[in-house]
Amino acid sequence: MDPATFIGKGKAEEIGKIATEEKIDIAIFDDDLSPVQVRNLEKIIPAKIVDRSGLILDIFASRAKSKESMTQVELAQLQYMLPRLTRQWTHLSKQFGGIGTKGPGETQIETDRRAIRKKITHLKEKLLDIDNERTVQRKGREEHTRVALVGYTNAGKSTLLKLFSDADVLIEDRLFATLDTTVRMVQLSPGRKILLSDTVGFIRKLPAQLVASFRSTLAEVTEADLLLHVIDVSHPQCADQIEVVEKTLEELGVAEKPTIYVFNKIDKVKNRAAVRELTERYVNSVIISASRNINVPRLRDALLEKLDEDTIVETVVVNQSESRTIALIHQVAEVLKKEYEEHTVEIRFRVSKKNYERLRRALSKSAR
Repeated sequence: MDPATFIGKGKAEEIGKIATEEKIDIAIFDDDLSPVQVRNLEKIIPAKIVDRSGLILDIFASRAKSKESMTQVELAQLQYMLPRLTRQWTHLSKQFGGIGTKGPGETQIETDRRAIRKKITHLKEKLLDIDNERTVQRKGREEHTRVALVGYTNAGKSTLLKLFSDADVLIEDRLFATLDTTVRMVQLSPGRKILLSDTVGFIRKLPAQLVASFRSTLAEVTEADLLLHVIDVSHPQCADQIEVVEKTLEELGVAEKPTIYVFNKIDKVKNRAAVRELTERYVNSVIISASRNINVPRLRDALLEKLDEDTIVETVVVNQSESRTIALIHQVAEVLKKEYEEHTVEIRFRVSKKNYERLRRALSKSAR
């Protein structure tokens, strides 16, 4: 990599010649460029220079619809823009003094940087408030088993969420169609409910600013009990995309969470041998087509099997007068059998390990 122009001056001049001949407006680099490299390239190539992070941030900005996602994207854009302000202005030599400035003279660029830093601080405070609200919401859902959909962008996560929950979510065949987390209650079987959340899609070399500003959205992943890693098995770079997602999960500190690999879009695959190799490599895997509802019942069964690994089955006898305890068992556990005697009721239930302690305390109180 050339520290001055990233690709070397000769190659930059070659691109500059093509840009002139073809009347090209934008040159996009599939990597991050330093502010100096962008400035030098703009002197050689007569087109707007956009690097990978800049392009992804632009896509995110065009997709953001909710107040939260718009705030997150704006923060990421300002953090990205701050060190690159030097190329945004033609009046950088202008100096002025007066009340509110740092000295007898200050360049416009310094004023703009201060304004951006102030805006960044304001947006961070705003996101902190949103994060606190989200934390309160998640605390109210702690008793439920939580499953998060993760995966490369455009792998089919939202389609799967809609299939399981009939949620009214945006489904489009394009990158980053979903930026906001959607959480829906899903009935997997009689007496068995989970909270299923759809999260923002990952991508190779995701800008650090986005990962930082989307921390409240990604908290759904970090606090989930189980991950459904949705993979577009028809994509030519399918294996690379799996690695990208796994690396991102590692950075979030959730790589060790129980995971089911969901190989989606099987209806678009011609080479089934390659798919078999992947399923052999990733043992907890299911092959489906969410859009055509192929093999989805098998995924539901796999999900139940995986969740059962983290449960306890127990039988208790409770006085019929202990209505609160009986209601709590129905609320946090799956009741398998219930038999009434004269004054008592025998209940056999399956409960997650995280809810078992709470239930055990309630049962011990009712036994006194």
